Amino acid sequence: MDPRSPSWRPDPTGRRLATIRMARRGALLAAVLFAPVGAVGMAVLPPIDPLGTPAASTLAALAGLAGVALLGAGLAPAASGSRVDGLVVGVALGLGVPVAAVTSALIGTFLAGSALHGFDEGGRLAGQVLRSGVSGAIRLSPLVALMSATWVVVVRRWSGTVVARP
Repeated sequence: MDPRSPSWRPDPTGRRLATIRMARRGALLAAVLFAPVGAVGMAVLPPIDPLGTPAASTLAALAGLAGVALLGAGLAPAASGSRVDGLVVGVALGLGVPVAAVTSALIGTFLAGSALHGFDEGGRLAGQVLRSGVSGAIRLSPLVALMSATWVVVVRRWSGTVVARP
């Protein structure tokens, strides 16, 4: 709730601030963990035709990383619940990271292509990015699963939730 709202009240428990901090940490951790996955994808997978230049590839990667960070921020507070919550959040992150990355890169490509060459060209470029991004995400799925599990373990450690039995 916005502090300028007439019904806003301070949180004496500190839970609101803890949730905000956890979301920020989750976003940063997702960006840090999944940036190497994107770099591996750019190095190993065949280049996407419309993103053949290094500058265009870098901009698409940054757009994808922003989507992944937003996903990490949204899922971080939920990861600190029970073990089942942690498992569900890990699966959601593993499935959501490729979707968020490809969708963000697709939107950026469509907007840039449309601004430079018109909507028809922007749509064609976005279609190529979508096809290549989905096939690349399938090839990188083991790395995505590993990083998703790592993300859940680290976020649960930060929140004070016990990950393993003592």
